[in-house]
Amino acid sequence: MGRFQDQIAVITGGGSGIGEQTARRIVLDGGSVFLIGRTEEKLKGTCNLLNEIRPNSADYIVADVTQEEEVQHVKEELEERTPLLHVVVNNAGGSSQSTIMDLSLDEWQRVQDVNLTSVFLVSKCLSPRMVKEAERDGNNRAIVNVASLSGHKAGAEIPHYSAAKASVIHFTKALAAELSPKGVRVNSVSPGFTRTPLTEEGLENERFKETIRRKTALQRVGDADEIANVIAFAASKEASYMTGSDLLVDGGWLLT
Repeated sequence: MGRFQDQIAVITGGGSGIGEQTARRIVLDGGSVFLIGRTEEKLKGTCNLLNEIRPNSADYIVADVTQEEEVQHVKEELEERTPLLHVVVNNAGGSSQSTIMDLSLDEWQRVQDVNLTSVFLVSKCLSPRMVKEAERDGNNRAIVNVASLSGHKAGAEIPHYSAAKASVIHFTKALAAELSPKGVRVNSVSPGFTRTPLTEEGLENERFKETIRRKTALQRVGDADEIANVIAFAASKEASYMTGSDLLVDGGWLLT
């Protein structure tokens, strides 16, 4: 039996990158997943791949998790389509480059919404159900929020992203303090530089890649599946005595 045998996980931003690899890890370990995202084509394609691994293991719901009414729709769909909910992975995120002096209020707010507000909305909507289920069957549930190395070390060209991800780390601790006594563990994972569809273009820059090699103790960029493995650990019973923690997976960037 896999460590997620007969468990149901919800993953935001699940159509590609770290979200997709996390879903794959959970399915390989016996679980089933609901992928949440804005682009139906990506979600459907990822679900098809996962269902090839194990039939009927993956489904999706199209939603913008920065919008409260759409997150409420996700909650209602899940209530109709699955009898249980064991794991929530808040992975949706994104950024742009700008200095404070050039950053517009609209762009600041957009980055806060996709990286931080989405975590709040999904946690607020889905955690009451998780608490009730944990009380009923005596098994802990888990929320894992995807933060970032940038939440530990600010970047001059991503002040809005750094601020949002630092807030995710602290929101995680506050949520853990509230929910852990009720049977829901809450942790965060902070990836360093990781190869995903969103970072692929930047990683084609040889100067940037050389900077990563020079400043990272492991001298390379991480792969999405390496981050997914840590997220899966935090979501599993193997981490049953861990809550309110942030797991930094940065290849040793902060060591140098």
